[in-house]
Amino acid sequence: QVKLVESGGGLVQAGGSLRLSCATSGFTFSVYNMGWFRRAPGKEREFVAAIKWSGDSTNYGDSVKGRFTISRDNVKSTMYLQMNSLKPEDTAVYYCAAGGSLAGVDYDDWGQGTQVTVSS
Repeated sequence: QVKLVESGGGLVQAGGSLRLSCATSGFTFSVYNMGWFRRAPGKEREFVAAIKWSGDSTNYGDSVKGRFTISRDNVKSTMYLQMNSLKPEDTAVYYCAAGGSLAGVDYDDWGQGTQVTVSS
């Protein structure tokens, strides 16, 4: 079955960096667009970034542009999110998802999430 497992979350000070990973199995990773989303306490789920199946096109939410970088390794069936210059408002549970569009819609399969906490 489809499985997505996020890792790499944690507690970091403002201005710091974290790298999230999304390890996948159970589907042909290399032919699906992938995305990162987040949900902060009391807020709606927010689109963070998406990457085309080929890795040659990406899209970012306005709040993370210039600070976050999405990438993927189709050999390892793993996606990454490098997060730099972190801010307290980046605190959220981060989820990876498979199969949707670069615009961040129509994702059907989701991981369980990893907590990112940015202290001021």
